[in-house]
Amino acid sequence: MQKYIIKFQPQKVQIVFLFLISFAMIFSSHTSSAQQKDMMIRIAEIEIFPESLEEYKAILKEESGASVKLEAGVVSILPMFQKENPTLIKILEIYANREAYEAHLKTPHFLHYKTSTLKMVKSLKLIEMNALDLEALPAIFLKMK
Repeated sequence: MQKYIIKFQPQKVQIVFLFLISFAMIFSSHTSSAQQKDMMIRIAEIEIFPESLEEYKAILKEESGASVKLEAGVVSILPMFQKENPTLIKILEIYANREAYEAHLKTPHFLHYKTSTLKMVKSLKLIEMNALDLEALPAIFLKMK
């Protein structure tokens, strides 16, 4: 079995992990199986124009952080980019339910993100997903200690 060592940078990453761990503990103790089944999960696939990449990433980072921090119904907005092609962004979005997602679309931080990055986006694809094992979700966050 291979061991992976992940080195995290400054305290900002640690704060995010502490938040996720706290959320997982609350989530697992207060969320029933029925509530978990109402969750909305999707993956956003976004291609950014290369000349806009750094500005886009800064705006996205601000928006995703605010969404998770300020919105109770946002479980995850986890942006990622491909190592070989950083202009290809994927975002794992998990919302408590459809209503949480609809509320998210009306927040000032999302509206700022959407209007500020509109001309930076070459393509956008939203893929609706279903989780195979929602019961494992709290354990995933707890492992990030």
